[in-house]
Amino acid sequence: MSRHEDDEQFRLFVQRQWGPLLRTAYLLTGDRGAAEDLTQSALEKTHRRWGRVLRRDAPEVYVRRAMVNTAISWRRRRRPLEVPLLTSDSAPTTDAYAQVEERQLLLTLLRRLPPRTQAVLVLRYFEDLSEADTAKVLDCSIGSVKSQASRGLARLRNELAPPAPQSPVRLEEELA
Repeated sequence: MSRHEDDEQFRLFVQRQWGPLLRTAYLLTGDRGAAEDLTQSALEKTHRRWGRVLRRDAPEVYVRRAMVNTAISWRRRRRPLEVPLLTSDSAPTTDAYAQVEERQLLLTLLRRLPPRTQAVLVLRYFEDLSEADTAKVLDCSIGSVKSQASRGLARLRNELAPPAPQSPVRLEEELA
């Protein structure tokens, strides 16, 4: 295959996949600008190896793997400069924007998970990849995907669960 044909195939691939890749990048980074940078970076790495990628891997798998690895690398290098709000500071209210606030809370909690767990949840539940496809993207076993997903979902459930109400007897004892 000629270089011109490779470039044309890559251009068509980018046109088809830009939206889904950008969505994955946003879920991994939590920031639109960083998501665009991550997508560009992963596509650049893919373009350099495009001929080999077409012969060996599915391009979507290769790009997503590059995105996950790059996002993890960036996350290790960059420590967040902003201080996250306490859960009590961002408690959702019962107004017309409750669904948006709940989604934002979920995304905030997702970004607090370890990078590999975050990547598994994004690929499995936001990108709707199977366990096998997720394992292929992350270059790990299906069992690892299952355990990471299980632990990640448990942590999210724990963070999202409303606090257990105190019994009136225990509350009176604390006030006394």
